[in-house]
Amino acid sequence: MKHIIIAAAAAAAALVNVCLAGVLHTLPEYRTTITPPSPKPYSFQYEAGRYPGHVDRVHQEIGDGDGIIHGTYSYVDPKYKVRTVEYKADKNGFHPALINFDDIFAQPADSEAVRLAKEKHMRLYQKIAEANAHNVPINLPQDSDSVAKAKNKHNELYHRIAEQHAAIAAQREAERLAYEATSVANGVE
Repeated sequence: MKHIIIAAAAAAAALVNVCLAGVLHTLPEYRTTITPPSPKPYSFQYEAGRYPGHVDRVHQEIGDGDGIIHGTYSYVDPKYKVRTVEYKADKNGFHPALINFDDIFAQPADSEAVRLAKEKHMRLYQKIAEANAHNVPINLPQDSDSVAKAKNKHNELYHRIAEQHAAIAAQREAERLAYEATSVANGVE
């Protein structure tokens, strides 16, 4: 019987410890400060790829033991260019720098056809700018006979349709006025 009581007391003590374990950190007398260990120097490096034998990511990093970390990582972007980022992490934060950033915005060299088209465009632009500066009308393209006939036909149709719409509007206005003249107000407001 004595052994049963001791076992029950031990089980109760274990149950109390388990219950208090979740709240011990809230009690002032149980608070402790754990100082994290100081950083140790380290270094690592790896290469990875999306399938065997293919490398599309590389990462290397060195921690100096004083809490300063230097590293680089490279990856293949969606345009299949290798991008490399160097970084430093210290007590002031993470400081990345894209090494080959300039080539993202680099313009490809113009082909001979593009160069000639740009030159022609600039000559025409200068000619128009000069004419505008002196209020000289620029030689606008002349309509061909078929274009002139199409424009005239369009204008005739436009005016005929506009006259029909005006006649319909006048007829509806006359009908509205006749209705109002013969209608008796029903007293509803």
